[in-house]
Formats: sequence, C-alpha cells, structure tokens
Amino acid sequence: MATIGLTAVENPLEFGIVITREDGTIERFLEKPTWGQVFSDTINTGIYVLEPEIFDFIPEGRSVDFSSEVFPALLTAGKPLYGAIVEGYWEDVGTLEAYLSSHKDVLDGKVAVDIPGFMINDGVYLGEGAEISPDAVVVGPVVVGPGCKVEAGCRLGEYTVLGSNVRLLADSQVERCVLHDNVYVGTGARMRGAIVGRSSSIRNSVRIDEGVVLGDEVFVGSDAVISGDVKVYPFKTIEDGAVVNSSIVWESKGARSLFGRDGVSGLANVDVTPELAVKVAMAYGTALPKGTTVVTSRDTSRAARMLKRAMMAGLNAAGVDVLDLEVASVPVTRFLVRSPRALGGLTVRLDQDDPQRVVVRFFDSAGTDVTEDARRKIERLFQREDARRALAEETGDIQFPLRALEEYTVALESTVEPAAIRGFKFRLVVDYSYGAASTVMPTLLGKLGADVLAVNPYASTAGRVSFDPKAALERVAGLVRASGAHLGAIIDPDGERLTLVDDQGRVLSDTEALLAFVDLVADHLLGDTIALPVNITQRARDIAASHGVQVVPTKMSTPALMAAANDPAVGFAADGEGGFILPGFLPAFDGAAALLKMLDLLARSQRPLSEVVDALPKVFLVHETVVTPWEQKGMVMRSLMEMAGRGDVELVDGVKIGHRDGWMLALPDPEEPVTHVWAESTSDSEARKLAQEYSRRIRQLIR
Repeated sequence: MATIGLTAVENPLEFGIVITREDGTIERFLEKPTWGQVFSDTINTGIYVLEPEIFDFIPEGRSVDFSSEVFPALLTAGKPLYGAIVEGYWEDVGTLEAYLSSHKDVLDGKVAVDIPGFMINDGVYLGEGAEISPDAVVVGPVVVGPGCKVEAGCRLGEYTVLGSNVRLLADSQVERCVLHDNVYVGTGARMRGAIVGRSSSIRNSVRIDEGVVLGDEVFVGSDAVISGDVKVYPFKTIEDGAVVNSSIVWESKGARSLFGRDGVSGLANVDVTPELAVKVAMAYGTALPKGTTVVTSRDTSRAARMLKRAMMAGLNAAGVDVLDLEVASVPVTRFLVRSPRALGGLTVRLDQDDPQRVVVRFFDSAGTDVTEDARRKIERLFQREDARRALAEETGDIQFPLRALEEYTVALESTVEPAAIRGFKFRLVVDYSYGAASTVMPTLLGKLGADVLAVNPYASTAGRVSFDPKAALERVAGLVRASGAHLGAIIDPDGERLTLVDDQGRVLSDTEALLAFVDLVADHLLGDTIALPVNITQRARDIAASHGVQVVPTKMSTPALMAAANDPAVGFAADGEGGFILPGFLPAFDGAAALLKMLDLLARSQRPLSEVVDALPKVFLVHETVVTPWEQKGMVMRSLMEMAGRGDVELVDGVKIGHRDGWMLALPDPEEPVTHVWAESTSDSEARKLAQEYSRRIRQLIR
C-alpha cells in the first residue's frame, strides 16, 4: 500500500521515527518524539511510493497528515506498509539551520547537484552577466548568480550564495549567507550566517549577525544592527540606526512615508521603480481636475528618463495632459508651470549627494514645491490605491513646448539692468556641472557682454553621474586666479543652487555668499523684507537692519521658504545652503537667476566681490546632531520648552532659545531619528560650548 523512504540522522527529534522488521515491514513509528521517546535513529524522509488505494484512508474536505493519521490507520488496518533505507544524501530543509547547511553541502560536493554558472576558480561559480570588481575579495566556495554586481572593496566569504541581480556596494562583507534575487546591500554592510529574502534592501553600514532571517521586501535603514537569531517577517521596515534584538512579526516598525524632505526619493529601480512611479503619478493626477495640464522634465540621466516616462503614463492614465520639456533645469520647469496653460509640474532627477538615488519633485501652479497638505492628499490617494482611471477617450495627451527656453531667457534678462552689466565687461568662469543650465546661460551671458570661460558646458549623463562638486570648486578657483576673472560660479546640475568664487579665487562658503547677497541686494530690494530660515546667522539680520530692511524668519523646509517668497513684501529669500530666491522673477531657487543678479548688483555698486566679502562680519555658528528615537522626539522638545521657561523663545520651527551672546535652535529631523542643534555666539569656542551643552541635555533626556 505504501513504502516510506528512511534514513539515519544524528538528531531525530524533529522527525518521525520508524522501526522496521527484517522483511522491511514497518513495526511502529512515532512522530516528533522527545528524547525519552527516542527508540531509533531511523526517520521518515517524507519520500513515499503509494498505491492508488491510499485514497481510501484520506478523508475528504480537510487537511490530512500522512505521518500522524494515514500511516497509523494503515497499520491498524493491517495493510502492507514498508520502509526502505534511502542511500545517498538527504536533508530536510524545514528548519533555517538545515536550509543553510544544505547550501554548504551542495558547495562541498556532498550532493549530486549541477551548480548553475561557470566555475572560474576555487569553487567560485559565476552566473551569466555577473560582474565582480578586480578589487573585491572572493573566497570560495561561492555562487554569484546571473546579473549580480559586486563592487570594489567587497568581501564574499565562503559558502555565500547570491541569487539573480543581487547588488553589493563598495566595502560590504558577506559570509555564509544566502541572498535571494534582487537583494540590495549598501556600502560597508556586514552580514554573517544570514538568510535574506528577495527584493530586500539593506542600506549602508548595517550589521546583521548569525542566524538572522529577513523575509521578502524588508527594508533595513543605514547603521541598523540586527542581533543574532532575529527573524524579520516580509514587508517590514527597520529604521536608520535601530538596534533589533527580538523578532519582528506583526508590527510594521514604522513604515516610511511616501514623501521625504524634497519629494519622493530613493534608489533608482530599487525604491523608486517604474511601477511605483506610475502609481504616484496617478495619485498626483487624481488630486488635479481631469483634463488639466502638468509640466514634466528630467535631468540628463537614463534613470530619470525611464522614471519620467512612467510618470507621464500615470498622469495620462488619470486623465491629465502632459507638457513635456524633456531635459530641462528645475527653474525652467517651475517657470513654465507658472504659465496659464499648466496647473502643476513634476521633475525627476538624480540626487545631488548620491547618483544612485532619484528624487521626484512636485510643483503647484505658482511653480513652488507643493504644500504639506497637497503632499498628504497625494500620499492618501497612493496608500488607498484610490486613483482615478480615465476612460479610453479621456486619456491624457502629451505635447512638447517649442519656445520654453526662449520665454525663460527673455523673462530672466528683464530682471536686471543689461546696460550696467555690459558696462562692467565681466570676465567669468562658470561651471555648469553637466546640467541643463548650460542650455540657457551661455547665450544670455553673451548678450550681456560677458567674457565667459565655460566649464562642463554640455548636458551629459556620464558627466552628471561622475560630477565631483569639491573638485569643481578647486578647478574654478584656480581658473579665476589664472585668468584674472571678476567672478567664478558653479551652478549645480539641477540649476537651482549657486556657489561663488570671488575675484581673488576664494571659494565663498554658503554663509558668506548669503551675507554678501543681503548686503548688496538690500539697497535694490523690490519689497521691504527678506525671508530667511530660523537657523541663519544673526549677522544677516544685522546687515539687513543697517540698510533699513527687516528679516522675516521662516521654517527650514523648502516649501515654507518658497511660500514666504510669494508674499509681495518679500524682495529676496535664501536658505543658507546655496539656494537663492528672487521673488520678482520666480519664487523658487534659481542658480542662473542668482548669478545674473549678482552681476547686476556688483555692476551697480562698482565693487569687486572680494571687497564685499572682506567687509562682512565674522560668523561663529555650530551645528551638531543627537541621535533621538522617534518616540522620544516630542518629549525632548517639550522638555526644552520647560527648561527655557519664560525666556527668549522663538517657535517658528523647532525651539529657538535666545542667550545673552547668541542663540540655540533644536529641531527634530523629519526623516531621520536625530535632533539637530544649532548654536551661534561671539566666538567659535562659545558657540561650540553652547551647542554641546544642549546636546548633552538632550542625551540626558533620552536616557
């Protein structure tokens, strides 16, 4: 009736024990015994040869277990039940330990299995299309699946098995681990004796100890530590810096929100996939009236091109028309969004600090970043999957504007006095960072009579990805000194931010550039106030006040600063990080417009930039961060308020406490488990002392 495959094992506790007679018939068996019940080391392998009559002993309509129900029934009925010792390798992969050991046994040649890929040396098997850097260390036996990429500095230890399309970034170390398909491992991660499910994302400097198992699509934030034998069930999120000592089964561990500080961001094709892009675009389109128009653009990268096309499809699916600028700077995109033909806009670009990441940014009809309320509405529609689906005849259209750059250039030129700039006869060194600003500025600067040495003047994908801002600054400074130029400038790849080099070849810090702008623009302001975030130095207020101009403090978020710039009373705004806003032209950051305005101001004042910088007051501003668990951020801010009492407290953004010779600002980070602390005083040592004092208080509160 049934023959059961049998084998001998060292530890029979997890199996069904079987005793056979000399003729092979089974005398008795016991499922999952205790040590006191162990009467044999011969166990049921789960391999059966069955006659059709076996179905007479399997009840209908419910799940049935062979070992505990069917086979005992056969014995009771006196039916012929035999056992046969199975020769060769056998392993039950019903436990995680056995699952790992079976991989080891295959690699050790204990199993007659054809390992996929080509064996290149010392038991290293390489799948089709796999790439291993010559500077990586691989200690066999190892399997590297098809399409995998192992970067320089990585170490693949023995008995590691990588599925298809696994990516290991520089300096990561993986030993005795099994990583399923499409796993991403960030820079400097350390993993040993772990199992990782498909499409999981492990970020920079993560440590994963022995016996850890991550289910499918688990996200592990940077600097997290997962202690030994922890199990994380599928689709869970582990925050940056978290220390996980117990298994995560039901709790979500705080899933990330869709929007970050600048928009929807993440690793291209890992976090931000075409599927996600379509869904986000449909949610955004649903938040707009059917039949309206959205302006789209991207940078020069292929990743941005792929994702923008997906988002255009999502907008069309929601019944929204698209006006596609193709490759364009962010300011040009914002400018066109402000035209009557559009109601919103989006742009897809590589992250400035990490070319592996992309950022999708959304604009309202004023060309500014969408508000927090609008973000929440889009996120709500996305989470509920409640997007509008247009009928075939209502599907959106795609058009390509013909004169967008010309319209932008003409409007930009009207914001300055061309005659004054031509009269100064500027010599400039301008680095365009391989960005789209190079399609606008050369012609405009030429019309204004400037003699320009252009660096990286062509929009380029390879150049954009490899661009090094620090090296660019050194190069521009050297060219300014060598050529005797009046000014050097670096416009970032997105066209939004500007870094200046004065006529002596000195690279201005973001604070110096801001103070120079405030000093120069205050006498030519279209309005009577300047908008600056709360963490900007007090010296900016002092300079503005000396010109009879008031500074309005704003929240530090970009949308808040842009909203303030929309006020007719505001004539200038800046974020202190190279972002400058000229509200009379565009209430948003524009590096090209800021450069043109600086030329205009220098020409009017008849002063070189070095003279303006030398007259600026010294600034002693210190910034620190304190790791703060999410659940304690509110308590920290409340406690700081209580400490301040009725003193000089400002609550525009975070808690800003005035001191006799300076101030301190504490602000929880919206994306990371940290609290930012800024402090300014009359000297560097005093500012640092003030910042360290409040950082110490915050750490005590957390403990």
